[in-house]
Amino acid sequence: MTEQHGNNSGEERPGPYQGVFGSGGGPSGSPPPGPQPPGTPPYGDRQSPYGDLPGAYGGAFGTQPHQDATPPKQVTIAAVISFGLGAMCILLAGLVFTSAGEQIAEIVTGSKDAQGMVVAVILACAVAYIVPAIYLRKRYAWSRYLLIGVAAVGIAGGLMALPNSILGLAIHSTLLFLMLQQPTRLWFRHR
Repeated sequence: MTEQHGNNSGEERPGPYQGVFGSGGGPSGSPPPGPQPPGTPPYGDRQSPYGDLPGAYGGAFGTQPHQDATPPKQVTIAAVISFGLGAMCILLAGLVFTSAGEQIAEIVTGSKDAQGMVVAVILACAVAYIVPAIYLRKRYAWSRYLLIGVAAVGIAGGLMALPNSILGLAIHSTLLFLMLQQPTRLWFRHR
């Protein structure tokens, strides 16, 4: 009966699981549970010819973000939209200095003499769009929060100016949607 079940003493039996491609440890290549021999790197670290490399949870808190990671498409699209809105603000500020400046100031504020104030507000809006667009792809979390705030203000302004602001409402809603999607959140969380 021992031959039936393969319990021959002369037969070789497979040893414990050797991991992926025969490496030690579990399925992910991590060390087996229990005490480790001296000289074994700590959790998540692995040795290489170039020194110790941090593992999944390695690295120092507060270091500069990694510049080599490619952002998800949501981040790229949001950065392009935000940069485009900032460029349009700069063009509008330039138009205020032309002969159409009085008309633009009157449409925005109701007074033809408020051209300086209109230019200042438009340039502040341009900065609020362009600065997060630059730092968004560099993986700075504050730029994501700033863009979420700008999108929320844009949505509120669009709701107050309906039905004339449907396009602006749609653009700012898209920005907010892109910044709140899971790939974007995960990309900013895992620096």
